[in-house]
Amino acid sequence: MDRIVGIETEYGCLLSEEEPHVNSELWPAKVKNHLFRNAEAGTIDLHYRDYEEPPGNGGFLRNGGRLYLDMGHIEYASPECLHLHDVAAYELAGDDLLQSSLIALGAQDRVSFIKNNVDHHTGATFGCHENYLMKREAQFTPPILGTLLTFLATRQIFTGAGRVGQSNPLAFDFEPPQPETRVNFQLSQRADHIVNDIYQWVQFNRAIINARDEPLADYRKYRRLHLLIGDSNMSPYATALKIGTTASVLSLLEDGRLPRNLVLADAVQSTRDISRDPTQQWIVNLENGKTIGALDVQWEFHQLAQKYLRNSSAETSWLLENWGFVLEAIANNHQALIGGVDWITKKWLLEAFVESEGLSWDDPWLQSVDLEYHNIDPLRGLFFAVTPGKRIAEWNNNVRRSSATHVPPANTRASGRARAVAFFQDCDSPYVINWDSIACDNRDFLVMGDPFQTYNEEVERFLAKPRTADVGIDGVDS
Repeated sequence: MDRIVGIETEYGCLLSEEEPHVNSELWPAKVKNHLFRNAEAGTIDLHYRDYEEPPGNGGFLRNGGRLYLDMGHIEYASPECLHLHDVAAYELAGDDLLQSSLIALGAQDRVSFIKNNVDHHTGATFGCHENYLMKREAQFTPPILGTLLTFLATRQIFTGAGRVGQSNPLAFDFEPPQPETRVNFQLSQRADHIVNDIYQWVQFNRAIINARDEPLADYRKYRRLHLLIGDSNMSPYATALKIGTTASVLSLLEDGRLPRNLVLADAVQSTRDISRDPTQQWIVNLENGKTIGALDVQWEFHQLAQKYLRNSSAETSWLLENWGFVLEAIANNHQALIGGVDWITKKWLLEAFVESEGLSWDDPWLQSVDLEYHNIDPLRGLFFAVTPGKRIAEWNNNVRRSSATHVPPANTRASGRARAVAFFQDCDSPYVINWDSIACDNRDFLVMGDPFQTYNEEVERFLAKPRTADVGIDGVDS
């Protein structure tokens, strides 16, 4: 892949009938506190990160990632990863951290964490944000951005997590939604909640691309592409396809090799239309007045990636081969994608349930089944009951590694940061840890502006510097 990538995942919290529902926001805090105070999973923040993140709200982890509370939810940010295998493994590490905490707290039968993106009862949405490091000199002209949006709007045919029903969120102008035809099932959980193509805010007027220029690296060399459109995937195979295909398209963008005349007339509307299309033809309107199917759009990007990126690495060859396999199977053999493409897997389970129970698609029972698909507990989550074919099963099984919760990627900046986390766990000096820097008591900041560097030696030298007598964070001798 040769690109730094990270994923941020927000988790829903589901309580059993025996557990008082006033505790729905208490359990995320309990789990966060357990991880930092008892499980020694990381170091808690001692400082305000911003007005919504006071001291103690979260912290960096021994694997180089980060965990914190965001508007009542637990959010896990993976460490910077350079390879697809690592991206999938460290995304799963968030699940493992939360589930192991519930087990340690004896709450696994009463409390569940759900890795999905919608609350069927309130209409709220939780994010799965993707972050891609890009060259600062990459050109983002309107045609280039338009072509990138076309890819992002259409990739949901293999990255969507699927959902029962629909949502009708208000846009930023607060215009009341118009009456709509009922949707029984759709491809994407986030599609209904995206109301703009490019915008700076995250919580309001959600856009496909978040325009905030915050590289978390040397701003002279890099920019960070922050995507809000993606669903949280239960299938690691889908995660790899989502990240790998997008990274490949970004490589085409940086090299000036994107397809021409492939700009949607309305990327937001197309995103929703594709997600809701029961015929699965997924026809969209282009800016030039023509129409095209989402599957054909993806084939165009795939063919360009084959032409210019093939054989660049074994990982890229795996990605291109599996991208093509998935596109072929979407057209001809959905059964081959069970366990690999979430919306296909979920729809297959729901259809079997509807038939066996004699239900209609508006039965609230289906919303419960929808949620249980995303339960991260391997003993209860419906995803884990599915047996995929060999190709998909091998990937899904091989990327799971227990060490990812506490051992960082060895080839990115996360490695050096994890060394600092381990040091501060055994040190009573005040410290500050950020994605691109660390600081400790009276020493200068150590800036880590290049995510491709491990900074292992630099961190070791920095932490070995002579220090003054211990001083508490409030300036009082400790």
